[in-house]
Amino acid sequence: MGAASFIFWAIFVLPLVAFLIWLMRQDKKKGMTGLFVLILGVIGAIIYMYARTGGK
Repeated sequence: MGAASFIFWAIFVLPLVAFLIWLMRQDKKKGMTGLFVLILGVIGAIIYMYARTGGK
């Protein structure tokens, strides 16, 4: 990954995921379901990114 990719992850992705985790933990009834869906979405996005770019 290039420097621009690391900057994107550090400025946009990590704070967004941290905020979503915090937000979903506020909901006591469906918080775990939301976290599970978020984790699946992040893993799916990473796999899709590597499949489309060939790991470059």
